[in-house]
Amino acid sequence: MIRFVIGIVLGLVLAPLIVLGWLKVGHPPVAVADNQLPFERQIVNVPMRARIDSEMPKSSPMQPAAADFLAGAQIYRDQCASCHGFHGKPSDFATHMFPRAPQLWQTHRDGKTVGVSDDPPGATYWRVANGIRLTGMPAYNKILTENQMWQVSLLLANADKPLPPEVVSIVSGQAAPAPPVETAAAKPPAKK
Repeated sequence: MIRFVIGIVLGLVLAPLIVLGWLKVGHPPVAVADNQLPFERQIVNVPMRARIDSEMPKSSPMQPAAADFLAGAQIYRDQCASCHGFHGKPSDFATHMFPRAPQLWQTHRDGKTVGVSDDPPGATYWRVANGIRLTGMPAYNKILTENQMWQVSLLLANADKPLPPEVVSIVSGQAAPAPPVETAAAKPPAKK
């Protein structure tokens, strides 16, 4: 019995020391080109999805209108396109990021879904507002207004639907920058 207890104590002490030693002097995968750790995707995605599901707004405070799509397109072009690509033109460096930045105007294998159009707008809003650690995705809640975050989120939720030509021109990187459009259509959701 005493050997069993000593074995457990040594295991509880040695295992963390071995891992700490490997992290300090070993070669854990820290470069973008390195292979993933076993179960790394699950270790990161499972809690992230659970958090988004529990915290995302369940409904949008605005119904998208042409002016909101236009404003969202301008925000996307200025803030998102460098990593997430333009309509018809993926980002040059997104494939060299870890994890790769999703290309939000590319069609999925199913031939219908474009970017995150299959996600609820509230999930996209949560990602825009809060960012995602260790991915390069910043939190925009101190950069954009709540209305602007909803405009770009609703634009991306509708990326698989026909959009006004001027919106497509902007998200294709063809239109010249215009002053940002802020609509009064959105009312901030009630604070909890």
